[in-house]
Amino acid sequence: MNNNCTVNFVVLLIVAAAHTGGAATAVELPDEKSTRPPISCAPFPDRITAYVWRNWFLVPHDRMAKVVEASEQDLEGIAAEMGLPAKVDVLPAWRRQGYITVLRRNWHLLDYSQLMELLDMDRQKLYFSLMEDDFLWHKMGRVKPSCGKLTWDPATVAGGAERRKQIAQILKDEQIDDFSEEPRFTFVNELKRVSGRQIERTGTKKNSPFDLRLIFSYFADYGDPLGDPEVSSYPEGLLEKLAAQGVNAVWLHTVLNTLAKDPKYPEFGEGSERRIENLRRLAARAEKYGIKVFLYMNEPRAQPPAFFEAAPWRGELKGVSQQGDGTFTMCTSHPETHRWMRDAVKSVFAAVPNLGGIFTITMSENLTSCASRGGKANCPRCKNRSIATIVAEVNRTLIAGMQAGNPDAQAIVWNWAWPDDQEEDIIANLPTEGCRLMAVSEGRMDICRGGVRVRTSDYSISCVGPSEKSLSFWKDARAHGFRTMAKVQANTTWEVAAVPYLPVMDLVAEQASNLVKAGVDGVMLSWSLGSLPAPNLRVYDEIDASGNIDKTLNTIATDLYGQDAVPAVRKAWHSFSEGFRNFPFHISVVYLAPLQTGCANPLYWKPTGYTATMVGIPYDDAKNWRGPYPSEIWTDLMQKVADGFEQGCKDWKAAITTIKDPGKRAFAEKELGLFRTAALHFASAADQMRFVDARNAGDNEKMRSIAARELRRAKEELALARADSRIGYESSNHYFFIPQDLREKILTCKLPPYP
Repeated sequence: MNNNCTVNFVVLLIVAAAHTGGAATAVELPDEKSTRPPISCAPFPDRITAYVWRNWFLVPHDRMAKVVEASEQDLEGIAAEMGLPAKVDVLPAWRRQGYITVLRRNWHLLDYSQLMELLDMDRQKLYFSLMEDDFLWHKMGRVKPSCGKLTWDPATVAGGAERRKQIAQILKDEQIDDFSEEPRFTFVNELKRVSGRQIERTGTKKNSPFDLRLIFSYFADYGDPLGDPEVSSYPEGLLEKLAAQGVNAVWLHTVLNTLAKDPKYPEFGEGSERRIENLRRLAARAEKYGIKVFLYMNEPRAQPPAFFEAAPWRGELKGVSQQGDGTFTMCTSHPETHRWMRDAVKSVFAAVPNLGGIFTITMSENLTSCASRGGKANCPRCKNRSIATIVAEVNRTLIAGMQAGNPDAQAIVWNWAWPDDQEEDIIANLPTEGCRLMAVSEGRMDICRGGVRVRTSDYSISCVGPSEKSLSFWKDARAHGFRTMAKVQANTTWEVAAVPYLPVMDLVAEQASNLVKAGVDGVMLSWSLGSLPAPNLRVYDEIDASGNIDKTLNTIATDLYGQDAVPAVRKAWHSFSEGFRNFPFHISVVYLAPLQTGCANPLYWKPTGYTATMVGIPYDDAKNWRGPYPSEIWTDLMQKVADGFEQGCKDWKAAITTIKDPGKRAFAEKELGLFRTAALHFASAADQMRFVDARNAGDNEKMRSIAARELRRAKEELALARADSRIGYESSNHYFFIPQDLREKILTCKLPPYP
C-alpha cells in the first residue's frame, strides 16, 4: 500500500456498463438493509462526540465536518472540550494504507452512505474492498449495524458538554494528554530506504536446505497491488532488507481477469497493460536482490449474473453460487473456462518472463470452481465429477498456462482444505515438472493443553510441527516425484499479530530443524501477516543440513548482539518460548479472542450482543474467544503465556546490559517495546475473560479491580505505541488500534456505566 495514491480498485460489478456504454448499475452493499442496532457509544455522551474522538487524527477535518453537515469550527469545539489538539496533520497514508482502520472504528457510528463519504469511496469501491480485501466482510462480522444518519445537532452537542469536560480531566489526571507520537506508518518510510550495502544473492549466500524461502510484504496492498505504478507494496529498500534475512522469493495477491485481455470477454483486462508493466518493474527490482516474484492464484473468480447474461453462450459457463453475494462460478467443467484461464496465465508469464511462478489455493478463500466451497452438487456439470478431478484440472490448467509462457517458472500447489479422501487422487493427477506440493507444517496436529485435547489447523508458532498429517502428505508427494514445501509462520501469527514478530526463537528453530529432518525442500514463511524483515526469518536461511538448533541460534545471536551477549539473549529467547508453549491454541481462539486489539479492546460493562469477528472486532464474546477450553483453563493458560513473556522481558533487560556495541544495544532496547506489547496483550486477554465472567456473575467489585489493572496496562502500552509505529499494525487489517484507542480504553475503565 503506497502513500499519496488514489486506490486503483478493480470494479467487478459493472459488466452491464461495458456492453451498454452507460454508467454502472449501483450495487447493493452487503447487509445494507440491516435493522441490527449498533452497540452503545459509551463512554462518550453521544455519537457525534464519539465520531470526533475516533476520527480526529485519521480524517481531514473538513471532510469530517462535511459528512455530518457541520463546520470545522463546530467539530473543533467538541474536540477542545475533550482536550484534543485543535489542529492535526492528518497523514495522507490513511486513505490508502489505513482505510480499514477508519472503516472499523466507524462501523457502529455511520451508515453506508456516510462511510463512503468519509472514506472517499464510491459504492463500487467500497463493495470491492469489503468483498475482495482479505476476508474484510468477515472481519467486520458479516453484519452492518443500522446506525441511521448522523448529523450535527446543537441540542445534542450541548447535552454532552459536561461528559466531554470530564473526559478532558481524565486525560489530564492520568497524564495521557500528550498527543505527540512517532507518526503512524513511519516504519514504511524506514523500510523503503536502500542502505546501498552490497548484498549477496540469497540463493548462494547460505547452505540452507530450504532452496525456496517465500514471504509476503509487511505492508502490501492486498486488493490491487499492481494498480499502483510504483508497486509500493515492494519498494527496493524492503526487498534489500528481506534479502538480508535470507528471503529469495516474495508473493503478491492478483486477480487473473485484471491482468490479461481476451476478445471474448471485453470486460476483463481493463488496465491490464499498466499492471503488466508494473509487474515487469517489480520483477526487475526484485531480481537485483536474487528474489523471485510469485503470483497468488485463487481462480477463476466468481462473476455477477450480468456477466453470464452479456452473451447467449455465456449461460453455459454459469456454475453455482455459495458466497451469498449473488455471484456465480465460471464452471471449470466447461472447457471454455479452462481455455480462458490457460491463455490468460500464458500471456502474463510471456509478458514478464522473469517471474518466479505461481502458488495456488483451490479449495478455500474466494468462490472459484464449483467444488471450491462445497457446492458442486448444485451444478449439473460438476455434480457427478469428483472433487479430485475438478481440483487437479484447475491446477493443471494454471500450470500449463504458466509453463507455456515461461517453461522455467515454478508452481507451488497448496493442499489447503483438500478432503482427505481426495488428496491421493489430486496428487496423482498433477504434473511433476516444475511443480512443488505444499502443506501447513503444523496442520492437523493433535495437542493437549490444560487437559484439553484439540487439533491444530494453521497460524501457530506455539504448536511446533510438522504434524503426522503433513509428513504423510509430503511422503506421498515425493513418491510421485514432487518437491515439497512447508507453510509456516516464522515471525508471528494470529496468536498475536499486533507486533511484527515474537522473540520465541527456540520454537522457530525447533520447527525449522524438524522440517530439515523431514526433507522438506522449501518454506513459505508467512501469509499476509508476519512479514517484517525480522531476525526470525534468518533461522530458515542460517540452519544447515544437520538441523543444529544451538549452532543456528548462537550464530544469529552473535550477529545481532555480539558474542558477549549470547548467553543472556539465549536465556531470554528460552523464557519467551517456554511461556508461549502454554498458548491455548484453537482456531476459534486465534481468530476471535482479543489478542490483536489487546489492551485497546474496550471493557463492555453491559453485554453488547455482538459475536466476535475473524481477527477484527472481539467485542465481549468470551464464549467464542475460548473455543473448546473451559473459562478457567483458558484463563490459566493465557496467564502462563503472559508470565513467560514477563520473565522473558526481565531477561531481555538483563541481556541489554551485556551488549557492548551501541548500535546493537539500541536495536535491542527498541525491540523490547514489541516484546512488552506482546506480554501486555496476553495478560489483557486473560483479564478480559475474567472481566466478562465477573460481569456475568454480577460481581461489580471484581470488575472494578480488573478495570484498574487494565487501565495500568493501557497506559503502559500507550507509551509503547506512541514510540513505535509498528505496534498495532498488520497489512490486511491496517492498524488494529492506534494510541487514541488506548486512551479510549482508559476512559472505559474510568467511566463505567455499571450494570
